[in-house]
Amino acid sequence: MTTSERAMTVSRGTGADHGAAAGHGTGISNPILGMLLFITSEVMFFAGLFAAYFNVRAAAPAWPPADLADKLHILPLVGPATVLLVLSSFTCQIGVWAIRRNDRRGLVRAIGVTFVLGVTFLAMQAIDYALLYEDGLRLDSGPFGTTYYTLTGFHGAHVLGGVLMLGVVLYRGMAGQFSSRHHDMVEATSMYWHFVDVVWILLFSLLYLLPGTGGGH
Repeated sequence: MTTSERAMTVSRGTGADHGAAAGHGTGISNPILGMLLFITSEVMFFAGLFAAYFNVRAAAPAWPPADLADKLHILPLVGPATVLLVLSSFTCQIGVWAIRRNDRRGLVRAIGVTFVLGVTFLAMQAIDYALLYEDGLRLDSGPFGTTYYTLTGFHGAHVLGGVLMLGVVLYRGMAGQFSSRHHDMVEATSMYWHFVDVVWILLFSLLYLLPGTGGGH
């Protein structure tokens, strides 16, 4: 290989490295790919829970049972908590858009609001659990109580996981560790948070809006 050919090879290699560093390469990053695979597994997990719920519901003579039919109320907690969780999905996406523009301050503000909304949702769910317990709807209240607390409990655990992820993103954002070129964790966290939001919308519709059947209707 002549000297000129070596120079051209080095130049092409340097150009390729520069393009990859500048974010012009193709493919998907490992954190985002890992999150996509994790969400896929979680979709199958919740699909199993939903299938079990519909199986129990179809086998019950009345759903919900007559003595539990009036226990679930959208107001004053569940409805507003749902609105807050849906709103948090928008604020989270605003944070993603901000860091894509290299707006670190906008990222911190948006993720901070999302974090607070997530914690508020968990607090409202805990209060609702306490009220339902006093009202007689418990985990051992037959198939209805078991399925209700199983579905909402697992979702609450996922919300808690999302809140912890948001807390890490907020901490790192305040430390200036993200930029328009390096923010894969922000993107991955937002994907997970949107997933949690969609699952809750399905749960809310299933548990609170879907008409009852049989004598409990």
